Amino acid sequence: MPNLDPQSTLDTEFDQYNGELIPGILLCAAVTIAAYGLEAGERAVAGKAWLEALVLAILVGTAVRSVWMPGARWDGGIVFSAKYLLEVAVVLLGASVSAATILAAGPALLVGIVVVVAVAILLSFGIGRLLGLPTRMALLIACGNSICGNSAIAAVAPVIGADSDDVAASIAFTAVLGVVVVVGLPFFGVALGMSGIAYGAFAGLTVYAVPQVIAAASPMGAIAVQTGTLVKLMRVLMLGPVSLILSLIAPRLSPQAEPDGKFVAGDVPGKRPGLAHLVPWFIIGFLALVACRSLGLVPTAAIAPIGRIATLLTVVSMAALGLGVDVRTVVKAGGRVTAAVVISLVGLGAISFALLALLRLA
Repeated sequence: MPNLDPQSTLDTEFDQYNGELIPGILLCAAVTIAAYGLEAGERAVAGKAWLEALVLAILVGTAVRSVWMPGARWDGGIVFSAKYLLEVAVVLLGASVSAATILAAGPALLVGIVVVVAVAILLSFGIGRLLGLPTRMALLIACGNSICGNSAIAAVAPVIGADSDDVAASIAFTAVLGVVVVVGLPFFGVALGMSGIAYGAFAGLTVYAVPQVIAAASPMGAIAVQTGTLVKLMRVLMLGPVSLILSLIAPRLSPQAEPDGKFVAGDVPGKRPGLAHLVPWFIIGFLALVACRSLGLVPTAAIAPIGRIATLLTVVSMAALGLGVDVRTVVKAGGRVTAAVVISLVGLGAISFALLALLRLA
């Protein structure tokens, strides 16, 4: 499977895959149709959908990948669907979020997000080192777990000069655990009787990827989705400061322990991140559309159709992310890595819940 690097450009992807996007996009569309079909089947049999298409798409995609690995001709469309369709969907979600939603979150929550990310990185890194993981591997897991999963790993890897095998293992874990969290988190929210804002904030603080946040929050309603998306994008913005700090620390890291280890993409430790690392374009687009909605520039009649388009694109991107999940890679990674990732995720959840309790949202 291709590396779903969030910093690669669209032109590069077109060149890499010679414009052969259609096969992969059609595969993602087929998984999407299957997900919607399963959701309709749930409604017909049980009267409601316990798992919505957003969740089912990644589960179906993962199941397909478990029995059949798509070849190179599918890669371009899968990358395109997982990255660019998702980014467009995030921008469109801005039309459903008003300034009132942001104000409802409150400045204390925004400050709390920064604290949660900082504490979670330190905690996760400490857990990794205590379990004997190499420094760079522990940093990758810490950043992926605390900020935004694959995107953080892909962005941080060249900054710290991480080994490509460590990157692959870290991404595999975030993909697999992301599926587990998306499926299990709604049951946690229902069991605790959390409100839409509280649950959305909890999802935004703990779930790895933006589409996974949307999928995990959707069973609790529109307010949960809006709050979760806002909180998640605030976490993503933390990638810039973290990358800058790591670029200052990286030259002081010890050399790779493996004699045949290689730096990712030929980069050297301490490379300063570019502007795209600091503020991804889709966050700017999301905030711009939020501003337009708040100023009344988005027609009321257009909000619902835009929301449906955003949901459809998100389901397609979830299908693509599912097609990138290789459970076998996790099995090969070993017990220490597994323990580090799982314990770090539990720690992130505990820290996030403590913040919500402090703010009296939980």
